[in-house]
Amino acid sequence: MAPSSVVVTIEKPNNFSLVEINGSDSSLLLEKQKAVSPKQFTWFLLLKAHRVVAGVSWMAMAFKTMVLSVKKRIALSDVSEEEAKGRRLYRFIKAFLVFSIVALVIEIVAHLKKWNLNLIQPWEVQGLVQWSYMAWLSFRVDYIAPLVLTMSKFCTVLFLIQSLDRLILCLGCFWIKYKKLKPRIEGEAYDIEDGSTFPMVLVQIPMCNEREVFAQSIAAACQLDWPKDRILIQVLDDSDDGNLQLLIKDEVSSWREKGVNVIYRHRLIRTGYKAGNLKSAMACDYVKDYEFVAMFDADFQPNPDFLKQTIPHFKGDPELGLVQARWSFVNKDENLLTRLQNINLCFHFEVEQQVNGVFLNFFGFNGTAGVWRIEALEASGGWLERTTVEDMDIAVRAHLNGWKFIFLNDVKVLCELPESYEAYKKQQHRWHSGPMQLFRLCLPAIMTSKISMLKKANLIFLFFLLRKLILPFYSFTLFCIILPLTMFIPEAELPLWVICYVPIFMSFLNILPAPKSFPFLVPYLLFENTMSVTKFNAMISGLFQLGSAYEWVVTKKTGRSSESDLLALAERETKSSNEEKIHRRYSESGLEMLNKLKQQEVPSVKKRNRLYRKELALAFLLLTAAARSLLSAHGVHFYFLLFQGLTFLAVGLDLIGEQIS
Repeated sequence: MAPSSVVVTIEKPNNFSLVEINGSDSSLLLEKQKAVSPKQFTWFLLLKAHRVVAGVSWMAMAFKTMVLSVKKRIALSDVSEEEAKGRRLYRFIKAFLVFSIVALVIEIVAHLKKWNLNLIQPWEVQGLVQWSYMAWLSFRVDYIAPLVLTMSKFCTVLFLIQSLDRLILCLGCFWIKYKKLKPRIEGEAYDIEDGSTFPMVLVQIPMCNEREVFAQSIAAACQLDWPKDRILIQVLDDSDDGNLQLLIKDEVSSWREKGVNVIYRHRLIRTGYKAGNLKSAMACDYVKDYEFVAMFDADFQPNPDFLKQTIPHFKGDPELGLVQARWSFVNKDENLLTRLQNINLCFHFEVEQQVNGVFLNFFGFNGTAGVWRIEALEASGGWLERTTVEDMDIAVRAHLNGWKFIFLNDVKVLCELPESYEAYKKQQHRWHSGPMQLFRLCLPAIMTSKISMLKKANLIFLFFLLRKLILPFYSFTLFCIILPLTMFIPEAELPLWVICYVPIFMSFLNILPAPKSFPFLVPYLLFENTMSVTKFNAMISGLFQLGSAYEWVVTKKTGRSSESDLLALAERETKSSNEEKIHRRYSESGLEMLNKLKQQEVPSVKKRNRLYRKELALAFLLLTAAARSLLSAHGVHFYFLLFQGLTFLAVGLDLIGEQIS
């Protein structure tokens, strides 16, 4: 055998062959490769086909599962109270949807038959459909297009004004960071060794049926670092569950036995919601002995040094009425809904509250995680029950009386975000209907107040009209009504910069305070447009005093804690276990009853994800408009309408947020 030869051995069952190939002549090897390649190609095709079939079957199973889930959700769904009370808007959207579907059918027929109506004479019209189409085009050009064009220009102007406001706020925030502007404590700090130098502080925790979170909020408040004889904690329980009341009483008693000055209050006549609860607590005789009041909702957990970071700002500034801290969220990464909420609230605190606090000394009180000078509360009329935004109400009245506010962006208080779309929707309805109620009530007082014209203009045009009325109005009207309408009325078509470039830029600005959320830029933009229907409905109900404007629904909490909170709690429980054994003085029967209450299961209310009719109707409306845009080859318009419609569909089916069923 030649040195340059190669031996190739091919083994098969019941077959053996030996082939000798000279290195200088590879033609035989090439022929062998050609002979084998068809078999290899066949196996390759079979492998690819197997993968395709597996992929298609997986997609089919996923689609089938989704369809069955949707059918089950539709079958088990019921109409929520809020949906039932928003029938006017739903009927309008449904009528608009029917009109769009009919128009789309006519447009498809015209497109398929390639009607060029500019070349058709009236006597050449054939059939009722073609005549209807010609009549529709004539009516559209003469009557509908001018109206839609006027509305689109008006909403576009509002959109640009609101975008300019956002841009100015962002520039103000950049300036604050560049100049390192922030509130500073004036004067000397309190003498740690002399407790009498510390002012008297009242801490209030209003709650109503907060079974999941009452223990952690009471524990956080009872561990505030402040002289024990200079602080009183009020647990203001409006719960209507007798067993829950006993549990909260026991939690308060256990902390009182540890030497904490904490009391439990329960109203027999529960009127006025949170405002009525706070008003009742402030009417106690002993409140006159206190100078400041700190407020925390039931899911808020302040750090022990909260009071030492906030109260000293009042020292040396008798005109300061409120110190507001920032919120941080223990469940911001729980699901897509909480991530999108985190973007909104980070912008609210980092930009809106901070800029208004630094440059105007005024902003809306957030209702919790803040400290009020009691004198400012009383001089401004105290808590009123006339709206569902009692926190904004007292802030506006205090501002009209000349009190100043400061916002501490560095002081953060841990709390929860709503994890279900139903809870978030109800919260947003209250937050957007209340300001319109308040605007109607406060406008005369603003006009007759003694504050400067600049502050009056800021309150009326920026604080109320632009940010509370115009924002939900143009968001819903421009992107949910006018945009799909222009697909059927091309004479009034919106330019690309209105539907794409400016919204993306503004969403980019909104996400800057939460840089880790940049991957959610597009979902955030689409979801904000989706929420515009809820905010618009709430704004209208508040402005015209409709029934749903006065609804107050406590936002559902889950009682989540951060890892550091759990470790700290475990450490505290270990240290205090011996003290509890010594100081707890319940009888044996009392202990048994308490254990039974704690072990008693909460009456199970069967929960399920809901269907939201307005969102579903808008989803089909936008998808219909997207189909119409294909006929005109509108690339960006089509993709925007398609993804916006799919977002509305996901929200309408309650596929965003916590999934129950």
